[in-house]
Amino acid sequence: MNRPLRSALRTAATALLATVTLAASAVVGATPASAAPAGLPGMDVSSHQGNVNWSAAWSNGARFAYVKATEGTYYTNPYFAQQYNGSYNVGMIRGSYHFARPDTTSGATQANYFVDHGGGWSKDGKTLPGALDIEYNPYGATCYGLSQASMRSWIASFVNQYYARTGRWATIYTTTDWWSTCTGNTSQFAANNPLWIARYSSSVGTLPAGWGTYSFWQWASSGVFPGDQNVWNGTLDRLKVLACNGPC
Repeated sequence: MNRPLRSALRTAATALLATVTLAASAVVGATPASAAPAGLPGMDVSSHQGNVNWSAAWSNGARFAYVKATEGTYYTNPYFAQQYNGSYNVGMIRGSYHFARPDTTSGATQANYFVDHGGGWSKDGKTLPGALDIEYNPYGATCYGLSQASMRSWIASFVNQYYARTGRWATIYTTTDWWSTCTGNTSQFAANNPLWIARYSSSVGTLPAGWGTYSFWQWASSGVFPGDQNVWNGTLDRLKVLACNGPC
């Protein structure tokens, strides 16, 4: 995801290290788990990875990928076509994600921009619902200058508009710390939106309120696959169910 996320979480890890060594390993930038967690292996990529060797990633075991499509209403990933189509062509189930900028335009406006620039969905059995990457602000205040109530409203505006445009509820990518700080640890999205949790540790830890389990877990920033290392919390057949929103 956005590289500044790593810096923010490294700072958090430093503060925690003096009192709880184990907690420091729970944040991005701490020592990642030595082996992949249980689940179906996958990855996420952005322009940082450039042109990806998808055949090699498939041969190494990746079965799904999330690809950055957009940010705010001002940026599209110049490598999106190679990454999004390339992952599909080797057989992966893939989806796209949007990096949120709640300080620039409304959630609905950004959802429309996302859908119009690669964030759509089709019931082809190989396309995941789009993901909202909502996390530490790399450009300023952690919560983008929004109150917790305003942040909840912004997220609702995005996911509701995404649903209106695609018929799917967006996956939400976040960390438990950011979610607690910036939304007040709301549980209002857990019933509809799959959770993609970021935590670089040997255990997934406490999840944001309302989610009894995670759908995706980003568990390391590097490894056998290009980009970030992820697992889907289930089997390939269950991932296909998510992609199809039921049977295909």
